[in-house]
Amino acid sequence: MSLDPALRQRILSDFPADFLSEEPSELTEYGRDWTRVLAPAPSAIAFPRNVDEVSRLLVLCNESRVSVVPSGGRTGLAAGAVAANGEVVLSLSRMRKMDEVDRLGATVRVEAGAITEAVHEHCAPHGLTWPVDFASKGSSTVGGNIATNAGGVKVIRYGLTRQWVLGLEVVLASGERLEIGGALEKNNTGLDLRQLFIGSEGTLGIVTAATLKLTRLPGATQVMLFGVPDVASVLRLFREARTGPFTLAAYEFFSQKCLDRVLSHRKLRAPLGQACEYYVLVEVEGEGHAESDGARLFERIEPWVSHVFESGFAVDGTLAQHGSQARELWALREGISESLSATGLPHKNDVALPIAGLDPFCAELDDVFEQRYPGWEICLFGHVGDGNLHINVMKPETMDRAAFFTSTKEADRDLFALVQRHQGSISAEHGIGLLKKPFLSYSRSPAEIAVMRSVKHALDPNGILNPGKILDL
Repeated sequence: MSLDPALRQRILSDFPADFLSEEPSELTEYGRDWTRVLAPAPSAIAFPRNVDEVSRLLVLCNESRVSVVPSGGRTGLAAGAVAANGEVVLSLSRMRKMDEVDRLGATVRVEAGAITEAVHEHCAPHGLTWPVDFASKGSSTVGGNIATNAGGVKVIRYGLTRQWVLGLEVVLASGERLEIGGALEKNNTGLDLRQLFIGSEGTLGIVTAATLKLTRLPGATQVMLFGVPDVASVLRLFREARTGPFTLAAYEFFSQKCLDRVLSHRKLRAPLGQACEYYVLVEVEGEGHAESDGARLFERIEPWVSHVFESGFAVDGTLAQHGSQARELWALREGISESLSATGLPHKNDVALPIAGLDPFCAELDDVFEQRYPGWEICLFGHVGDGNLHINVMKPETMDRAAFFTSTKEADRDLFALVQRHQGSISAEHGIGLLKKPFLSYSRSPAEIAVMRSVKHALDPNGILNPGKILDL
């Protein structure tokens, strides 16, 4: 679908020559995210360099009733950044400016296109960090993180993205620009509009910049990997870790099936002496930054590790002896998504459960798939500390691709019904997008959906911002 000729002429007249692209390769690249279910079909890609250009573009698109899909690092897994119906993609990739770090206030203002890892590197020389961290930090952007309220591997320690955003610059569908919050820690003046836009997947406004709250870089850290026989053991070990002589920074788990694919894809050796049904990756923090603090943390950990094995909480394990070994252990966890895609065709879901309900949920999950979808391989991993499970169903080799994705729609219905029975959420950290929109009612009541629809209509009455994502007007 081509861009409206009148709008195209206005854009070519009012913006720099390299502002708009209609190159087929860029339409494909910027019109999709990490999902590959829907074919990208945008009409054009816009590359603004500043908030003024974002505002002027939205004014034109709103007047012409042309839909706009905001684009960050496109690492989402719910088709939230997919443009499949001739929309204009608004890429924030040129808006990556990062201001000087305010060391006294422990804040930094960055544009929405700033890469997550670049923000970490920008703040580190000042002994500070923005503690939003995940495997895609090298390509995800601050704007995308905010739009999806991204979680990641350190939620148990630091919480979600929304807890580390003090202020927002947002452009509404009308082109109006809002400055919300600034660098204020306290601002009790009515509705907190930041939280309205955080997690809204670009359906209410375009986040163009943010003032981020920073914290001190972690001190001494230690990484451990344990092998356990079942999910119940994962949870028993978690209870022990929460009361251990350290600060728990991350508690991740993954199945042997996940590990097999990582080892195969990356040509690595098994990390432990025996295969286990599940593995737990634990990262803990000490209290200080000096080298001696690392030694003291190690001394405190050793008796705890001995207790873990003596009490039967784990059947095997390893304690990283240096930084490179810690990175190798983390690579096993962070390489899962890439390895699943490289060694098969996964259908991905991320759900959230109350932590206490993970064990019975997983038991029922196995029963559902064994009875209704025999032969399907389930690769399970996630962030146990916040109840987030990533459920990956691998396409059987003998099954046709189209038939597989047709079947996964019914499987999703069974999965989300199970999530609903256990008082969970059908989306933990990737949002609703297009793929989960038909199932929103499994986690939200009709009254809640009606309120969300009213907010959308109030802020975007013509429905041009990321249309069709989360809900329809």
